[in-house]
Amino acid sequence: MMKTKILTILSLITILISVGCSENDGKRDKTFLPKATGRAGEMIVVMDSAQWAGELGEEIKQTFRAELEGLPRDERMFKINRVDPTKLNNLLKGVKNLLFVMTLDSRSGQSKVLKNYFTKSSLDRIKKDSSIYVHTKTDEFAKGQSIMYLFSSTEKALIQKIKGNKDVLQNYFNNAEKDRLTKGLFKAKESKGLRDMLRKEHECSMRVPFGYKLVVNEKGFIWFRQINDESDKNVFITYKDYISREDFQKGKLILWRDSVAGEQLFEDPDLTDSYIVTETSVPYIPVTTKETNFNGKYGVEMKGLWKTNNLSMGGPFLGFSVVDEALGRIYYIEGFVYSPGKNQREFMREMEVILSTFRIKEEFKS
Repeated sequence: MMKTKILTILSLITILISVGCSENDGKRDKTFLPKATGRAGEMIVVMDSAQWAGELGEEIKQTFRAELEGLPRDERMFKINRVDPTKLNNLLKGVKNLLFVMTLDSRSGQSKVLKNYFTKSSLDRIKKDSSIYVHTKTDEFAKGQSIMYLFSSTEKALIQKIKGNKDVLQNYFNNAEKDRLTKGLFKAKESKGLRDMLRKEHECSMRVPFGYKLVVNEKGFIWFRQINDESDKNVFITYKDYISREDFQKGKLILWRDSVAGEQLFEDPDLTDSYIVTETSVPYIPVTTKETNFNGKYGVEMKGLWKTNNLSMGGPFLGFSVVDEALGRIYYIEGFVYSPGKNQREFMREMEVILSTFRIKEEFKS
């Protein structure tokens, strides 16, 4: 399954390289471009109004407005605003995430404007080659910008392409968001002393952004925390001897998580009778697990909700488990957030970025 996914991504990369929406791509001087605007998680879609209201528009919405798993309230992957192609001005062109959608079978005035973003040779190729449907650019109208063009000869054909490649299309903009967040998180002074401590005392590594404080440092458990007026953000690392592949099973991961949290994660460190547990009683927000490629190694992602055993606090969590075979050790790393009444999407995106910097001992040089 993982191999099939990699092949799909490689196929897409080939398409992205082979298609050009501008014959002068890469030759423009981008030195004086303005900085991209817009909030994290926002996207502008430029497409024909009739198509937006129809089946193609619905497919775009289902793809980029997909509901996120593991959050306490309904939140969408992206906040989308559609813009009439005839009203796309320089200000709107400068947003961080910009999506153009065009099919050759649409004859409206709006679609004619969209076709002006393609060269004649590109339009001819789209007409002849049904395998080509996507092209991406960065920093086209602004610095720090990610643009995607979705296109096909017919609306029906483009709908099928989108349905068959949802994950890859979503990941293009999700990865762009993570890249921007990574630059922002580690632009300030990084807590290198904490990373060095992890390497020396626990034979693992993680980049810890400035502002996170060390709360607990014991053999088998390390906890970092950042508290401000808006949120209480937490990252912890725990590890134990690796026994078998069964250690990755959801039930066992939840039991491990709860045993650690019950001993280490308290609502108030002075009141140890109130501790964190995994929320497994909400049927419409279940704990989910899935196999994943974690920095080139087999891993399992787990996400869901946490709560205190006295029900006074709660929120979302995201965790990954991975094995260091040389040490015979399995790690579980997690980020969890407490921010009642606020949207959690960007907080959890931050958790994912921090967790992605985790490295086992053999990877210290990477």
